[in-house]
Amino acid sequence: MRRLLLAAGAAWLSLSVAMLASWMPGTGRAPVAPKRAQATQDAVVAADPSVEYRAMLDQYCATCHNQRTANPSANPLYLDDTVDLSDLEADWEIWEKVIRKLGVGAMPPQGLPHPGEARLTAFRDWLAGSLDRIADANNDPGEFTLHRLNRTEYANAIRDLLGLEVDVTALLPPDSSEFGFDNIASVLQVTPALLDRYLTAAMRISALAVGDAGVEPTEFRQPVRLDFTQNGHVEGLPLGTRGGTVVRYTFPADGQYTLSGALFRPVDNADSGIEGQDTPDTFEILIDGERVHAAQIGGLEDHLASRENMTVAREAVAARMRADVFVAAGTHDVGFTFVERPGRTQDVYKPFLRSSQDIHVGSELPKLVSVSIVGPTIVTGVSDTATRARLFSCDPAPGAMLAEEVACAEEILSAFARRAYRRPVTEADVAPLMAFYEVGRAEGGRFDSGIRAALPRVLASPSFLFRSEADPEDLPVGTAHPVTDVELASRLSFFLWSSIPDDELLMLAEQGRLREPGVLEAQVRSMLADRRADALTVNFPDQWLALRNMERTVPDLLMFPDWDLNLRQALRRETLLLFEDVVQNDRSAMDLLNADWTFMNERLARHYGVEGVYGSAFRRVPVDDPNRFGLLGHASILAMTSVATRTSPVFRGRWILTNILNVPPGLPPDDVPALEENTGGAAPRSVRERLEQHRANPTCASCHRSMDPIGFALEHFDVTGQWRDLNEAGTPVDAAGILLDGTSIDGPIALREAIASRPDVFVGTVTEKLLIYALGRGLEPSDMPVVRGIVRDAAANDYRFLSIIQGIVGSRPFQNRTKLAPVGTPAAN
Repeated sequence: MRRLLLAAGAAWLSLSVAMLASWMPGTGRAPVAPKRAQATQDAVVAADPSVEYRAMLDQYCATCHNQRTANPSANPLYLDDTVDLSDLEADWEIWEKVIRKLGVGAMPPQGLPHPGEARLTAFRDWLAGSLDRIADANNDPGEFTLHRLNRTEYANAIRDLLGLEVDVTALLPPDSSEFGFDNIASVLQVTPALLDRYLTAAMRISALAVGDAGVEPTEFRQPVRLDFTQNGHVEGLPLGTRGGTVVRYTFPADGQYTLSGALFRPVDNADSGIEGQDTPDTFEILIDGERVHAAQIGGLEDHLASRENMTVAREAVAARMRADVFVAAGTHDVGFTFVERPGRTQDVYKPFLRSSQDIHVGSELPKLVSVSIVGPTIVTGVSDTATRARLFSCDPAPGAMLAEEVACAEEILSAFARRAYRRPVTEADVAPLMAFYEVGRAEGGRFDSGIRAALPRVLASPSFLFRSEADPEDLPVGTAHPVTDVELASRLSFFLWSSIPDDELLMLAEQGRLREPGVLEAQVRSMLADRRADALTVNFPDQWLALRNMERTVPDLLMFPDWDLNLRQALRRETLLLFEDVVQNDRSAMDLLNADWTFMNERLARHYGVEGVYGSAFRRVPVDDPNRFGLLGHASILAMTSVATRTSPVFRGRWILTNILNVPPGLPPDDVPALEENTGGAAPRSVRERLEQHRANPTCASCHRSMDPIGFALEHFDVTGQWRDLNEAGTPVDAAGILLDGTSIDGPIALREAIASRPDVFVGTVTEKLLIYALGRGLEPSDMPVVRGIVRDAAANDYRFLSIIQGIVGSRPFQNRTKLAPVGTPAAN
């Protein structure tokens, strides 16, 4: 069977290469150049102010932004006579940079001659309006590139097809990222090694979906990270328990499985008792919240046994923490935890909150270092799982006629392929699936065996793994045209759900009704209300705000001993929940900056010094301190823009310029020296003092002028995002600075208000990032008029998030594509 799949895989890999050549730039064809407006000036305005603005550029800008100036920056912006204001389209990219810089008041720099805000605003409006009209005349939706499903989309598609939660990190390699996102088509490559991983994953998933009474025993082991504190309740486990972990696991067959937990050993000393547990605790194993095993560990008996023979005593305890349990096939939540001791006083001997990685005198709470599931050791069959119920729309009785089995197999596989391929299927689609079914049926001797053999052919097919689109044959090359309703349905579902369309959306698309008045808008509302929209409210902010970098955020544990995995997870979740709240409740995108509420559990509330929040569950909490309003007050962002031992105004400033204002500073030259750190012999100096010395170097000053004032405004927040009045040198924090537009700020409140005073800039950033995420490609300068149009329309509705999403879904690049030349056709000049 695997040889058949590999042969099929080799065939579709060749097909995929050809498909890639058909859709990807530089692999067999050059992209067709967009049509230029025949008369650019006719598309602008009757009066031509370009002469006046040319003179303004020569007087105030070209003295610095020219090709003759010595030591140009790493990202030069030339505004001398090499660019022509009478032909904006020729230098579109340059003018979009100018619009962006003017939007944040970055040009001209403070201290240099200035034409006045009114004149600069008029120039920016003229530039933007002119480019917008050129874009309308060109009607260019941009390129579409053949799009392989990334790892997240693959896992979500499997979930929605089969109801299986698959750990894709164990099956597929990480995806590359570009433009800040990992769903960019141009970097989602295919290799023979990846093909083999897809085939293996498809076979494993198919076995789990159908069930396999002949499955061999396997061992699943999940470690519990040492920086995960287990002193309190763990979300997902029943109330009244403490510590441990919960595992979502798919059991392949009905049968007996061995479930066990292993204790963390802080010391290897016979005098400590069993793992140092002098007081008895109850360890328990639960399946879907129901206890299936309980055992006492620790206490006097185990303590005495350990003093006689530590090895024997540990083996005895390990045996009590292991149980042979009958489990029905399907996906179950398996919990490993301890019963909370009534009246226990927590953290009595601990000066801080972390526990698992450190040895504390008097610590008597057992902790798990790993859990495991082994089996099935005895198989009794395969139950009718939720996945089988979803898959088997018919199920021939034992001894049924061959024709009945074949008809049922065609029904199952046709329905499955239609959902997986996101389109109606043809006889040519079903025929190879039935061939695999017949081989599997003959080899396994059962109807189920045939279905289990055919499913990998679907899950390893290019029609499942790739999002492809076709052009009408009768259209000239280079013509923009709407995508089909079926293609639009996939674009929409992968944007909002990172997954395949559901039956309702696919049916509307197949009936050609998706573009009927109000239908698409209603589908967007319905899809955002679905829990599958969690993909948008997690994946997008996780990457836009770089929250994934939290995994690499490790403050110095001697200086910040409270930092642990629990806190890191809570900080990240706070920010994700704020974004989710804004989206799900259709709030203004500006609330991401100005929100006077947030979401906390007890662990996070203790970090912020907020009282009255208890338990592991997150809940909405009002924020009384304006310094904490919105994203800029979230410790997730403040922590990941620091270094291990100190804050970093440079990192914080760069993060805000890049992710909030969308004017990233250039990369520093290779020879720029690092910031000097405090040494043991000298009196400590604040980060601000060291940075002021650092940017005395003219090479450093130009970039630091834009980053440092922003970072200084956040200096009241320490490495972990807690408020402080004294810096690391023991002197009062100096949070004052002057932004590029001349605005004076003196802390987080003033910084937030300065950013919020330009709502079109911040909402423009959100919209641009969302459009990149929705299209799965980077934006071209010709896409920026679309972004501006969406922001203008959303402004009339207080920048509510639904307005932005509906604007993207209804936009020219989201609903259209340009017909490309056949492979081998020379590019248009």
